Amino acid sequence: MAAVLDVVRALFAPASTPAFVIDRETPADVVAREALLDRALGADRSKKSSEKVRKDRFPAQGLALVARDRVGHVIGTVRLWNIEAGVSREGQPVDALLLGPLAVDAAREGKGIGSALVRAAIVEAKKRGHGAILLVGDASYYERFGFFAKKARHLVMPGPFARERFLALELKAGWLHDAAGMIVASGRKFSRPAQRTVV
Repeated sequence: MAAVLDVVRALFAPASTPAFVIDRETPADVVAREALLDRALGADRSKKSSEKVRKDRFPAQGLALVARDRVGHVIGTVRLWNIEAGVSREGQPVDALLLGPLAVDAAREGKGIGSALVRAAIVEAKKRGHGAILLVGDASYYERFGFFAKKARHLVMPGPFARERFLALELKAGWLHDAAGMIVASGRKFSRPAQRTVV
């Protein structure tokens, strides 16, 4: 009987390893990340305004993060992208980051994975000296991290977007104070192989 109780205790004891960890994305994560985004965001995800900004660009250096379960599977993802958040009053581009997409495996929702990814992204962006992060998302979710529509009121996304869902967080006080204009991609580009025409 004691042996059976030991097995039961082992089954229900708190795990010695966390349920998930936040890690840097690696090239080996690409297929799993893309499959997760397709499941979470649907086939039309490439038509969003944010995707126009991210198209053919690499994420910002060190700012592509994943959540992994205990055996290393990708169960969440977030990336940040270099952008110009309009221009300052003096006409200078205002460097910033665009957050997204954020996605968590549906079977793991409600376990704090999305929040952990956003917090880790903010901390890492601060460490790297960035001034602000913008995103398009639900204010009711992102306000807890300090993102507010008021900070992005003089900025616009390319293509259609919902003004109340366009939010910003200043990592450095006043960074977006006089920024106005269109969000433009400024990150490193990658080139697609040229398509050959068969005659």
